[in-house]
Amino acid sequence: MDRTMINDLFRRFAAKLSTLAGSAKAFMLAVTIVLLWALTGPTLGFSDTWQLIINTFTTLITFLMVFLIQNAQNRETRAVHLKLDELLRAVRGARSSLINIEELGDDELETLHVQFKDLHERSWQALQNRRQKLELSGQQEPRLTNEKKRVLPTAKKEHGLQDLTVRLGAPLGFIIRRAFK
Repeated sequence: MDRTMINDLFRRFAAKLSTLAGSAKAFMLAVTIVLLWALTGPTLGFSDTWQLIINTFTTLITFLMVFLIQNAQNRETRAVHLKLDELLRAVRGARSSLINIEELGDDELETLHVQFKDLHERSWQALQNRRQKLELSGQQEPRLTNEKKRVLPTAKKEHGLQDLTVRLGAPLGFIIRRAFK
C-alpha cells in the first residue's frame, strides 16, 4: 500500500472511531466496565492485580484515543479555516466544491491551503498597491458607512417583510440578499 492509501484509511478510521467514542453508547459502555471492575473488587480482595487491570486498560485506551481524536480534530479544524477563507474571499458567492471539504485527504487539504495562502498574498499586495496609488494622488480610499440602510425589494415582495433592513457593505447583507433571491 502506498502512503496516500494508508493516510486515507487512517483518516476514515480515526473519524469513525472519534465519532463513536463521543457517543452515548460509548459512555454507557465505559460506565459499565468501571462498575463491573468495582463490583469484582471484593471478590478479588482489592488486590494489586485488580487495580492493575483497570489502570492498564484505561491507560492503553487513553493513549490510543489521544492520537485518533487529535488526527480528526486537526483535519476538521484545517477544513473549517479553509471554508472561512473562502467565504471571506468571495464577493459574489462561495465555491460549492468546498462544501464537504472535511472529506478531503490531508494532501488535498494541504494543496488548498497553499492556494489560499498565495491568493491572500496577492490580494494583500493589490490592496497595498491601491492604497499607495490613492495616497500619491491625494485621494482617500472610499469607505462604506454603516448608516445607509434599505429594505430589500425581494424580501418585501416575496415574504412581506416590510421592516427588513440591511446595512450596505456588511457581509451579513450579502448573505441575506443571497438567501432571499
